[in-house]
Amino acid sequence: MRAVDIIQKKRDGIPLNEAEINTLIQNFVRNLIPDYQMSAFLMACYFKPLSFQETVHLTKAMMQSGKILHLSFLPVPTVDKHSTGGVGDKLSLTLVPIVASYNIAVPMISGRALAHTGGTLDKLEAIPGFQVNLSLSQFKNFLKKSHMAMMGQTPEIAPADKKLYALRDVTATVPTLALICASIMSKKLAEGSESLVFDVKFGSGAFMKNLKEACELARWLVQIAKAFNRKSVALVTNMNEPVGSMVGNSLEIIESIEILKGRGPKDLIYLTLHLAAHMLLLTGRAQTKAEGIALAKEAIESGKALTKFKTLVQQQGGNPHIIDTYSLLPKARFQKEFQAPQNGYLCQINTETIGMAACLLGAGRETMEDSIDPAVGFQFHKKVGSPLQKGDSILTIYYNNEKKLSEVWKLLKMAFTIKSSKPKKMSIIAKIIE
Repeated sequence: MRAVDIIQKKRDGIPLNEAEINTLIQNFVRNLIPDYQMSAFLMACYFKPLSFQETVHLTKAMMQSGKILHLSFLPVPTVDKHSTGGVGDKLSLTLVPIVASYNIAVPMISGRALAHTGGTLDKLEAIPGFQVNLSLSQFKNFLKKSHMAMMGQTPEIAPADKKLYALRDVTATVPTLALICASIMSKKLAEGSESLVFDVKFGSGAFMKNLKEACELARWLVQIAKAFNRKSVALVTNMNEPVGSMVGNSLEIIESIEILKGRGPKDLIYLTLHLAAHMLLLTGRAQTKAEGIALAKEAIESGKALTKFKTLVQQQGGNPHIIDTYSLLPKARFQKEFQAPQNGYLCQINTETIGMAACLLGAGRETMEDSIDPAVGFQFHKKVGSPLQKGDSILTIYYNNEKKLSEVWKLLKMAFTIKSSKPKKMSIIAKIIE
């Protein structure tokens, strides 16, 4: 099969079979197909979208382009959570220790911040000494000993995804449903979990801006999981404001620990409990969602989850004393209050703009080569619906570079909408797709 013939078929909207897709992906990974031909294929997929069955074939080919973890050596059920990304989304940090405290293995391969969205790996690396670059053997050993491990994607796991994403990023083919699904699922399936919980974000701070698009993505993810005999559920959640109060790597570590201590913002507590409940449900540790929520609460209230988090930090080389002494974490030199310019209600937050402002401070990156400042970020004092008096602090800016502050200030002035009437509060979980 020649690459040009496969590209032509897709260009003309003719469905590709499993052998054709597999040949294309395997040869691309082996550098037998040049970037310009694969770019042509990606553009053909953009204009003639892959069917569900073609997407399953693509997912399988990408998954099989590298090593597949087999976790059958673990005598406990396995489950992972995947988020489509957002601002202030530190839920992996709270979920892993809660779920792992119930004799469930949580193998989590996470990503880094890019553009306005945060990255779990960058948050973990704010902990002094914490190592996210694990070998597959280390990853398996940690899962065996503590039932949890958090690391970055290794070159062995779905290498086709890394090569394809690099091309999608520069050929304007990122927003393609089938390619998004294949990218997510090839990594998650190669990771070896029996069950998957998806947190699909929608809104101003999400990749999917509206609920309809997010629900479609959620349905495809769940259906692909089913095609590979994995149990799954997708929660479609609101990203029209940051999750919790903190945005920034070191700040989000503190907020996650606060949740595990039984404190913290209501929206973050709510999402943590509900996502944990679904992870417990899929693994059979809970029989109902209410029981799952109760078990998640018990893990926090008893201190089991906090103890598990300490184990996670220690096993991966981090300083466990940060749990009780937050001053051991990176701290910004300066802080400044961003105040309400008028009376009224906080009606809207452009969360993507908040993410871009955090990125400009140094909390995120525009390219994967950019360095991260773990100390900088924002602490929100008001959420959507909050009443405001002129001069009230909406958020505190934590920063290290005075030169960047003026540009960040301009973005913040555009990020908030204040009106005289109180807005209708949207639910945090808009839909559950099973």
